[in-house]
Amino acid sequence: MSSDKKSIPIKPVPADNKADNKAEVVSLYAEHKKIHPRHVTGLFANMRVAMVWLTQLVYFGFPWMTWNGRQAVLFDLVNRKFYFFGITFFPQDFIYVAALLMMCALGLFLWTTIAGRLWCGYACPQTVYTEVFLWFEHLIEGDRSKRIKLDAAPMSARKLGLKTAKHTLWIAFSLITGFTLVAYFTPRTMLIDELLVWDLGPWETFWIFFYAFATYGMAGFMREQVCKYMCPYARFQSVMFDADTLIISYDTERGEPRGTRKKGVDPASVGKGSCVDCGICVQVCPTGIDIRNGLQYECIGCAACIDACDEVMDKMNYPRGLIRYTTENALEKHYPESQIWTRIKRPRVVMYSLVLFTVAGIAITGLMMRQPMKVDILRDRASLVRETQDGLLENTYNIRFINISENPQKLKLSVQGLPGIKLVAERDVFDVPPTGNVLVTLNVQAPPESAPKGSHKIQFVIKSLDDNAVNLEEPSSFIGE
Repeated sequence: MSSDKKSIPIKPVPADNKADNKAEVVSLYAEHKKIHPRHVTGLFANMRVAMVWLTQLVYFGFPWMTWNGRQAVLFDLVNRKFYFFGITFFPQDFIYVAALLMMCALGLFLWTTIAGRLWCGYACPQTVYTEVFLWFEHLIEGDRSKRIKLDAAPMSARKLGLKTAKHTLWIAFSLITGFTLVAYFTPRTMLIDELLVWDLGPWETFWIFFYAFATYGMAGFMREQVCKYMCPYARFQSVMFDADTLIISYDTERGEPRGTRKKGVDPASVGKGSCVDCGICVQVCPTGIDIRNGLQYECIGCAACIDACDEVMDKMNYPRGLIRYTTENALEKHYPESQIWTRIKRPRVVMYSLVLFTVAGIAITGLMMRQPMKVDILRDRASLVRETQDGLLENTYNIRFINISENPQKLKLSVQGLPGIKLVAERDVFDVPPTGNVLVTLNVQAPPESAPKGSHKIQFVIKSLDDNAVNLEEPSSFIGE
């Protein structure tokens, strides 16, 4: 994991006392040191474990769920259909994708303004997979001290065996995540059949191994480097913070001056603060920072330091909360911490909430009011208008019926909008399968006196003959002579 230290030589100006004229080496960036996070238990650790299980149950479970005889969640790019349980989306429904992206962004801004980097600390894939890999590492190699000793020890049969077992688990889990990702785009049954005979397509093979490689590399090796150097969120999060944002903070007034002492000793009696300078808050930090130095962009808000410090405070018989969730204003005594939640109703929080719920409300209303049938009408431009043997004017149309529901539809088609206008087709009733589409070509005729030269508005009327679920009037135009 170590990266070579880049440096440039700088020649100093010779001194009058003829000191050794040695080149001074200035490091362009610090050499990376591997972090061995210490295992921690507590309220926030349990919340992180719960979020790991929840996110992975969703991620790994959705492709294996069945809905109406098909995969419950499937992004079928080949057929341009996107299934999400009982809802089927088509390319024409891209507006809902835009609404979903807006809600995700606004939700992230809202939570960051209220309580800092909750997403990073509990639900980000980088955090989740790093936590899983650390579980494997702790299972195979032991706790923090054992892992440090093992890494420092020379290669031996035991070390080789432990490292091999750990990396085997890492690689197996990474491949499973890659397979699951592809199962969202290729039906799982087809993917399993192809995998059993090793007949995967080139894109399927690429994405399985690419996502597995990314998971293996980022969660196994890069870990905190992704959060510190690659993730842009760490850089612009401070823009969304204010003095009332709930963040993890060290109480300097209570903790300083720090120092060791015997268990149960009153800090005031020895002229020290509550911090015993044990360093456990640093040992449990997945990014290796010292929260006692203040808020830093490397902090992902996982609250591991809170659990660790509370455990130490319990052992010393001191009150908890030396490191805690609080706000800058509360820490500076601008108001008591009991009033923190009353400060949520501030302008930026209200603004984010208002826009978020407005977008969500519009999207949900649109889904609830969505017709089960979409109709695309295109007039044949090769022959705009022609005259029949009966002296009528005729236009040709290509009409595609798209059934977005899970039920078959029997539709009756008619036309209106001009006196004497009529539909000329082999049939006017069409069967459209569930989530399927049917393309029909038909003619529309009108008397010349009803359609003089120019374009005239007409309507195609589509009605369902089974359950009256469809009742549409689709506008179009009729070209007169």
